[in-house]
Amino acid sequence: MPAIAELDHVALARDYPEHGLVAGDIGCVVMVHKDGAGYTLEFVSLGGETVAVLTVEAAAIRQLGTREIAHVREMA
Repeated sequence: MPAIAELDHVALARDYPEHGLVAGDIGCVVMVHKDGAGYTLEFVSLGGETVAVLTVEAAAIRQLGTREIAHVREMA
């Protein structure tokens, strides 16, 4: 698989309840840290509102698969 780059969409591999995010939520990479050791991600609602911006280690995200579909859920 190609390396994850800025502006790629990725999925969380674990929950971040303190940010209202769950595994599988899709975010946009806004910064790559230390050659991919970590990433800053932005999560945006379908209405365009930024829900969260957080920095995570590489193991906390995964690339999106071509055989996956997006799913929506209501934010608390």
